[in-house]
Amino acid sequence: MSKKYQFELPFDVDLNQHVKKQYPEIRSFRTISKSLDARGAPRGRKPVYLYILDALTGKDDAYLEAEKLPRFSSLEKKPIIIGAGPGGLFCAVRLAEQGVSSLIIERGEDASKRMLRIAKFWRYGELDPETNVCYGAGGAGLYSDGKLITRIKSELVSYVMEKFVMFGAPPETAYESNPHLGSNKIRTIITQISQWLKDQNCEIRYNTKLEKILTDGNRVIGVKLSTGEEIFSDHVVLATGHSAQDIYEHLQEIHVAMKAKDFAVGVRIEHSRRYIDELQHGKFREAPDMGSARYRLSWHDKWTDHGVYSFCMCPGGYVLSSGTEKEGIVVNGMSNYARNSPWSNSALVVSVKTETDLEDKDLMAGLRFQHDIEKKAFNLSKEKATGRELPAMTVKEFMDGKLNDKPLPVTSSPSGIFKADIRKIFPEFVIQHLKKGLEHFNRDIPGFVAEEALLIAPETRTSAPLTILRDKMTLVSISHEGLYPCGEGAGYAGGITSAGVDGVKCALSILEKEFGYKETK
Repeated sequence: MSKKYQFELPFDVDLNQHVKKQYPEIRSFRTISKSLDARGAPRGRKPVYLYILDALTGKDDAYLEAEKLPRFSSLEKKPIIIGAGPGGLFCAVRLAEQGVSSLIIERGEDASKRMLRIAKFWRYGELDPETNVCYGAGGAGLYSDGKLITRIKSELVSYVMEKFVMFGAPPETAYESNPHLGSNKIRTIITQISQWLKDQNCEIRYNTKLEKILTDGNRVIGVKLSTGEEIFSDHVVLATGHSAQDIYEHLQEIHVAMKAKDFAVGVRIEHSRRYIDELQHGKFREAPDMGSARYRLSWHDKWTDHGVYSFCMCPGGYVLSSGTEKEGIVVNGMSNYARNSPWSNSALVVSVKTETDLEDKDLMAGLRFQHDIEKKAFNLSKEKATGRELPAMTVKEFMDGKLNDKPLPVTSSPSGIFKADIRKIFPEFVIQHLKKGLEHFNRDIPGFVAEEALLIAPETRTSAPLTILRDKMTLVSISHEGLYPCGEGAGYAGGITSAGVDGVKCALSILEKEFGYKETK
């Protein structure tokens, strides 16, 4: 019979040997969950893994095969998916698994060619406005970090993880609590997904931009592309990501229902990896199985109702320039699968309340707020460098409120950095909350506010400042039948995994509408 086992195990003890010795009744098992608890490591307590196993103990039992999904005939008018990020790709994967091929429209290049354009941008500052860190196959997650961390509760999370494994992710991706593919591995996986979709009679058009959503009254009937071609469909999935401002402007023009939402802006903080490993893992930092240390920090100012928190922590990673406009600077973080660069970084961001923090109250005010910060950063770079380098100061300088004469530490950023008072880029409330947050984080992790730590600015694209409103059950736009707002850009996801889950949910909605199919799990 099948039985669940849950236990702690020191990080350096072999799981198979432990199970064989302690649980002789187990004939075979699979790991459902594995998470590291290293909270006591700085005080000398050995880190432990928390395991949950699904084990077989009976003689004749066997794991049931995965339930086969019913297949349907492809639709005469293929669903059109705008955007080949995780939301769009997983929507297409689920439809194809059940026999429905789709057409994917992507404004940028495929995964293999994107890197050439991006490398030129990092090295020379030559931005391609259509193929960059945010636009192209795989979306923004392709060159961020490949982290599959998510806080959403959905049975579809395991489906998405299993699909990643199917397309080449390491097997532990399916059960580790915070799986990480790394930017190098996820590029290969996205290529595998794209090829599989083509093998299922799906069509992917790269370097093709959505020009217009075609409507008949309040019903979406298709799209017009940058090529001038018009393609008609009863289902248009909008999975364009959080950086496509022109999409929001077009949706406003055709009166698609949207509302402003809160978001966050801030900086990247960068330490040496060895230093963070020591703060988090103590004497166990050199152990071969420990890997690069992570942290997650948050503080809420109850008087102002603003949060300050870490986001997209990249152990053994790099700080990257990731803007989409020629006169704007944005930073992000990434790490490869090995997480072995000499640096570790994370976003530190402050929540922005649309009702109280923005002077303007119109729908696009949040976008303008983000872009104003990005342009100030670019102008500072043009003034003191070439416009390519990223503005930075040490944490000590930020906390002291002034620059000193010391040179900046060496950074991971391939674009380079220059010394500047980054406080000039942000509104005062962001600066003050960030300062208070750092004070609290230094209590949570003593030594976090280190003299050699860098603050690199600005991190502005943590999420979209808008939500494209949709029905909670059908996921269809509340104003336009046939339009499925999907993923981060629509305001319904916050990372690779949650965007993938949202894409699957949109696919299931289409299958239910067309064939009456309803997921029973």
